[in-house]
Amino acid sequence: MGVTHRAVAEEAGVPLGATTYHFASKDDLIEAALRRSVDRYAAYLDDWVEQRPELTPEQLAVLLADALLGSFGPQRGRQVMEFELYVAAMRRPALRPLADQYIERSVDALSRYVDPLTARAAAVAANGPTLRGLAGSEPPSRAETEGILRLILTARPDPSSPQGS
Repeated sequence: MGVTHRAVAEEAGVPLGATTYHFASKDDLIEAALRRSVDRYAAYLDDWVEQRPELTPEQLAVLLADALLGSFGPQRGRQVMEFELYVAAMRRPALRPLADQYIERSVDALSRYVDPLTARAAAVAANGPTLRGLAGSEPPSRAETEGILRLILTARPDPSSPQGS
């Protein structure tokens, strides 16, 4: 990850001293950026759910596929940056509680439409096609993305099992 005080100052259009004054270290910069990213994602999810108060699992699969495929358009640069911040937690344990919030926020949003276990499965599964599309030479197709989501979101867990409740 190419985060430096100088790079951040250039991107923000501020003097180098402004970043070094507010952030003592590179880790402080990364943590602040990750926190901002999580907050932005949480606001996006809140708005997304508010605009879609009721969805069937089938509708959710289609609309969630739309959202994931949107990562490969004009917002691609932001999506890449946010994934880089997210994976920074692999080498920086102090960031892990913040990184956990990405999945937890997704699970909370999806739990409005499906049971908690299905919501968790869809949230973690959504990372695969997104990461593949951002890191690979070709994004996944709509059919593949919807198919993966439909498989997860329309499955019916056994309600008598501890995981299905």
